[in-house]
Amino acid sequence: MDTSMYLNDNAYGAETEGTFELISKVAYLIGVPKRIFDNEFEPPKLEIYGKMDLDKNARIIRNLCIIRTSIERNFKHINDLMRTQYRTILSMPDYVPAECLRQLNEDGVNFIKKSSTRLSQHIVEINRIICDRINNCKDLFPIWISWDYIRELFIMPNGLTEAGTKTASDLYYSNLNCYPYKVYINWIPRNEGNILYNDKKFATLLYEWHNDVFTDLSMVSDAKSFVKGNIYSFLDDSQKTFLVVDCENSDPYKLCGMLNNLNADELTKITRILLFDDVNASSAWRMLDEYTSIPVEHMLIERIKEDKSLVDIRLATRVCQEHYQNHVDSFLIVSSDSDFWGLISSLPEAKFLVAVERENCGPDMRRALEESGIYYCYLDNFYTGNSEQIKFGTLFKEMRHYLNRTVKLNLNDMLAESLHKARIEMTTTERRQFYNKYLRQMSLAVSENGDVTFEFHGK
Repeated sequence: MDTSMYLNDNAYGAETEGTFELISKVAYLIGVPKRIFDNEFEPPKLEIYGKMDLDKNARIIRNLCIIRTSIERNFKHINDLMRTQYRTILSMPDYVPAECLRQLNEDGVNFIKKSSTRLSQHIVEINRIICDRINNCKDLFPIWISWDYIRELFIMPNGLTEAGTKTASDLYYSNLNCYPYKVYINWIPRNEGNILYNDKKFATLLYEWHNDVFTDLSMVSDAKSFVKGNIYSFLDDSQKTFLVVDCENSDPYKLCGMLNNLNADELTKITRILLFDDVNASSAWRMLDEYTSIPVEHMLIERIKEDKSLVDIRLATRVCQEHYQNHVDSFLIVSSDSDFWGLISSLPEAKFLVAVERENCGPDMRRALEESGIYYCYLDNFYTGNSEQIKFGTLFKEMRHYLNRTVKLNLNDMLAESLHKARIEMTTTERRQFYNKYLRQMSLAVSENGDVTFEFHGK
């Protein structure tokens, strides 16, 4: 195969591009108009708008924010109509969207109080409801982004006082073009361009505003289309492709990110995934088959000597066997180990594509691949923000193993021993009622340093 058609990642400047998950959710909640989501040339994605709009908590915050922005932008006109014509904001659809008021009413939220005779008092009540309800949207965001930083965008400073609303209004109106899509948020307005341009820019700025640094860029960026295109071309040019993984020298979550962000139809061209796993590698490899539709063959390679892994030789042997006996013509190797260059160079008729990790793949290996026209890509460049399932699945599995090893507690045995030591007699009925009332309701209390104690409710 002529591999000169492929250009490796480092032939380009920027190797990743921002994703749009975070900014689409934030744009929805702060009240960016739906027409922006409808425009394919704007960053916020309509698909995420649709998902968010099904969530009552998100819908309430969005409608409150839209109304707050509408009042801030039209304060003088609305205030004059209220003062001179005694109209309420319910009768001003040109200034306060009637659809938002209707949806809030259907969702059981009303910010219009009879005691609110001034327009600024409506803003105070909106601010109060947003403060009370914004945490209901916390679970809509992943745990790797600071919720406290995002939450602050919705909280108007000193917004429960009329003086605070006026200060925020003056700041907003005098810097209107610095706000994203001219929608109100709580920040010090600066000319940053579109802060909702992509997740990468938004997360970076969000942390900078709090004198912090967002470092895990794989959560907010993905490999560029030319990288994915080269992988698709490799698969298209192949008759039979195996994805071969050196688990000892690869990250399961980065591989999962790669598989999650490649076209599903293209991935059907991969016949099988071969995992060559070492006993000291991540336990997540034992769960990979639950998170991909590609058939997975998992080989756990035991060690004869504690300090010597046999993964390399077993992997090389199997690749040769598949190539010569089973006529597999293409291999997508996932490993940063330069030892596999010997395998690649010894099978000149086979096609190879290599996925490496930037920090673990040395310049000599990259140079050898480039000089041989073999395409390689960086696993680090693929988006991993949607890999929480395998991360949390592995984590919970390990925690259950830990608890099963260390915690041996039977409530019936505990009650029987405690009754004996306390010299208390209980009938069968009393025991059952005590068990149901107190023991079944028992809960855990966790301290800041992680210590766990049991609590009996009602006592």
